[in-house]
Amino acid sequence: MNEETQEVEDGDLYEHHRIVVDRKQESVRLDKYLMDRLPNVSRNKVQLSIDNELITVNGKATKSSYKIRPLDLIVVSMPHPPREDVVVPQNIPLDIMYEDEELLIVNKKPGMVVHPAHSNWDGTLVNALAYHLENLPTGKNGPIRPGLVHRIDKDTSGLLVIAKTELAMTLLAKQFSDHTIERTYYALVWGDPEPRDGTVNVPIGRSKQDRKIMAVYSDEDENAKHAITHYKTLRSFHYVSLIQCNLETGRTHQIRIHMKSIGHPLFADATYGGNKILKGTPFSKYKQFIDNCFECMPRQALHAKSLGFIHPTTKKFMQFDSELPDDFKAVLAKWESYSKQLDEQE
Repeated sequence: MNEETQEVEDGDLYEHHRIVVDRKQESVRLDKYLMDRLPNVSRNKVQLSIDNELITVNGKATKSSYKIRPLDLIVVSMPHPPREDVVVPQNIPLDIMYEDEELLIVNKKPGMVVHPAHSNWDGTLVNALAYHLENLPTGKNGPIRPGLVHRIDKDTSGLLVIAKTELAMTLLAKQFSDHTIERTYYALVWGDPEPRDGTVNVPIGRSKQDRKIMAVYSDEDENAKHAITHYKTLRSFHYVSLIQCNLETGRTHQIRIHMKSIGHPLFADATYGGNKILKGTPFSKYKQFIDNCFECMPRQALHAKSLGFIHPTTKKFMQFDSELPDDFKAVLAKWESYSKQLDEQE
């Protein structure tokens, strides 16, 4: 038994990477697949880690020759904790909509984590930014979140503003703090909100049962923070509706928990109950249609569509708008067609 194996068996293992294989990933060897996804790692190192059971697939040890399958869960563990104060630059393509000396606007794709954290130490937006920009300001965020003034959830797509200088970071952060940033989101929700246009003014805080999710609270609860979401119904498709949300505050999961609180969870939102049929008949044909929609968009139907703010140095108001991503467009097209069929039957 070599020294590395002995160290692993005698000590604790720390999770460094957690990778879920994409649904459309073709079958390739495990070692080859990981070579393209782990930074600065040789094939020999990957194979050694697999042999020493530091890499598991679906919770089990395997071989380098294992052919990966869609949705396989690959976990890479090491006998030392991950470095929490170092961001590894990675050449990950970014959809940059605008860039100048002070800031840049990124249109984040769904599925990309914004900043490194437990189980997501690489492949994040920050890893990509560290490669694109040599020196991002850290401000009060610390070295693990350079340049970030705000964030959106992993499975939410859309616009983010990134600060490139300390001045930009300070002045943009103040606009977020003062709630003067204009943020518009598009969401597909279950049901038809009543009233069609309205405001949800309900405090939000961490759930006391599950700290990973949010919950609504009364004004008196000390665990909750003030939260306001304005919404407007853009289209109704019988059983779901496309709405526009404007944030007055920016709490974690704000739109998702606010819409659930008024009885309209986001379509396909597994965390807040939107990944099952909540409206419509349970007939097999309709269920198949919904399953097709979920397969087309296996994430919450939420997109950060536009962003408006005062530029930190020119002092001019800037506004950016983005198109809905392909999965969102595809689901809307399905509902458009289905809704039209229902209208013709009436």
